Amino acid sequence: MERLAVAEGATVELDRVLVIGDGDKLTLGRPIIEGARVMATSKGDGKGDKVIGMKYKAKVRYSRKIGHRQPYTELAIDSISGPGIKAEKPVKAAKVEKPEEAAEVAEKPAARPRRRAEKAEEAATVVEKPAAKPRRRTVKKEVKENGS
Repeated sequence: MERLAVAEGATVELDRVLVIGDGDKLTLGRPIIEGARVMATSKGDGKGDKVIGMKYKAKVRYSRKIGHRQPYTELAIDSISGPGIKAEKPVKAAKVEKPEEAAEVAEKPAARPRRRAEKAEEAATVVEKPAAKPRRRTVKKEVKENGS
């Protein structure tokens, strides 16, 4: 989010909420959702990646290089509340695959080695080309220089 005048570790209440998703239910605002609130904790300020702008005019010897880094405040979402939504429980991190699921994925044969094996078989059945014809050699005649 763009830089806010908030100390690190402070709680921020955001009241301009555009969309709330609760499982299969999605609430869209027009343009905002009335009564919706997001509670977040500030994790500090920072600067984004450098963006370079360039101005150039041909035939006038004019060029100008401009760099910009957008300041931002990093937020951790604590809770989301809104009309028709229960008091939101804290947001959890993304799901981690279970080791059993990972083993099932590892058992499946990969598509890439199969294709390589097919190419190896094709390479083994290469038809031999006829031998190339020998090149013709042109013999240069030496011109003898006469003393006369």
